Amino acid sequence: MRIVLQRVKEASVTIDGEVHGAINKGYMILVGFNNDDTHEIIDRLVEKVIHLRVFEDENQKMNRSLIDVEGSILSISQFTLYADCHKGRRPSFIDAAKPDISSPLYDYFNKSLRTQGIHVETGIFGADMKCVLINDGPVTIVLDSDDIMPRK
Repeated sequence: MRIVLQRVKEASVTIDGEVHGAINKGYMILVGFNNDDTHEIIDRLVEKVIHLRVFEDENQKMNRSLIDVEGSILSISQFTLYADCHKGRRPSFIDAAKPDISSPLYDYFNKSLRTQGIHVETGIFGADMKCVLINDGPVTIVLDSDDIMPRK
């Protein structure tokens, strides 16, 4: 599982000319899955995301979490996070989970965030989406499940 997390002042996703999801302060998250991802991996990354201290405190130090600032998440499915660009000029997506695997994992990811009390807006899995954000900082962090909990 890979996540690109961007701290935002606001973010939205438009599908077919209509805003489908929008948030104010929080994260816009691009999330991709591979065939080995499990609910255990998702649960671990959800904990990491909501407790990551990247919001500023009263001393302008990144010391507050999404929960601390009562932030929201705009969650966007993004299979291209598993692009392999080692050979040639056309990326390979062989490591990205197929939709029949990744769509239920994406749903579980968003449900798990909501279960933790986070307000979550989403795009539509597989749709042509247009995302707009005001990156705050900018702060952009890449989380990879292989770095957080290496596979055995």
